[in-house]
Amino acid sequence: MPIIELRSDTMTPPTAAMRQAMAQAEVGDDVFGEDPTVNRLEEMAADRLGKEAALYVASGTMANLVSQLAHCGRGDEIILGSHAHTFFYEQGGSAAVGSLHPRTVVNQPDGKLALEDIEAAIRGDNVHFPRSRLILLENTHNICNGCPLEIKYMQAVGDIARRHRLKIHVDGARFFNAAIALKVAPGDLAAEADSVSFCLSKGLAAPVGSMVCGTQDFINEARRARKLLGGGMRQAGILAAAGIIALNEMVERLAEDHANAKKLAEGLAEIAGLSIDPHQIRTNIVFFELTAEQMTAEQFTQQINAAGVRMLPVGPQKVRAVTHYQVTADDIEQALAVISKVMRR
Repeated sequence: MPIIELRSDTMTPPTAAMRQAMAQAEVGDDVFGEDPTVNRLEEMAADRLGKEAALYVASGTMANLVSQLAHCGRGDEIILGSHAHTFFYEQGGSAAVGSLHPRTVVNQPDGKLALEDIEAAIRGDNVHFPRSRLILLENTHNICNGCPLEIKYMQAVGDIARRHRLKIHVDGARFFNAAIALKVAPGDLAAEADSVSFCLSKGLAAPVGSMVCGTQDFINEARRARKLLGGGMRQAGILAAAGIIALNEMVERLAEDHANAKKLAEGLAEIAGLSIDPHQIRTNIVFFELTAEQMTAEQFTQQINAAGVRMLPVGPQKVRAVTHYQVTADDIEQALAVISKVMRR
């Protein structure tokens, strides 16, 4: 039975062009800086985001952790959202590994941190307090419906950071989704950030890896942190080759994923027993609630899975679906037909 995979955009296998590039990749020892394919990928990533340099790492979690370690010292404080991926889903790595202190600010429904809340969270120079060093933002914001942060908002946060001599890191796991949704150049969207990470292995469809971009001095520190975490890879060009294809071929088509997510949300809104506001869907992430008391999210996903549609239960009554390049508009129609049938039982 054909499977319509909507649990995550991490489920994307490499394209045929990626597989060919991986098989033919020129390689060397990346820890020595001698892998030409990794070096090319890092140059491309830095150029796309308007930064001096970039670093190839194994995962988005590693990208965020090396960035925090490069910006902060032991006991320093990071201001971040209460629903940030780094706070919720990365095992508290900044505290466990770096002895960094998280100070959470409530995320607004669109993923933003209210400017006045950021301002209020910044510590004064007092012996009782940890030193505020970093503001961590997420773009797009996973838990908050995949919402993108606009350039105007980034500029406002940048003004706060400069006044208080803080750095900004953007967890941009789906950063190119944000740029495509906002119809802006990735470099313009990244301009206020001191560092930006993005995943190659989500909507961009590469099998492995994430990038960290920033100044050359910052990347030098991030490279040291990567080594500390065991992330120094050798002939990594075999993997990086797929990342090059991802940046060259998979960015502009993200708009198709956004259109399919909107189509899915609009269809779900018409099915009795489900609750969703399609106007909240900006990129490729769709959250909806089951209002039928007789069915939990776990039961719902089990039933649609049996009919070939996979989604992710993320709460007692809450479900997540994420579109990607393997999900077509016809797949969305089929998924909606399956869900409608399940909800009529």
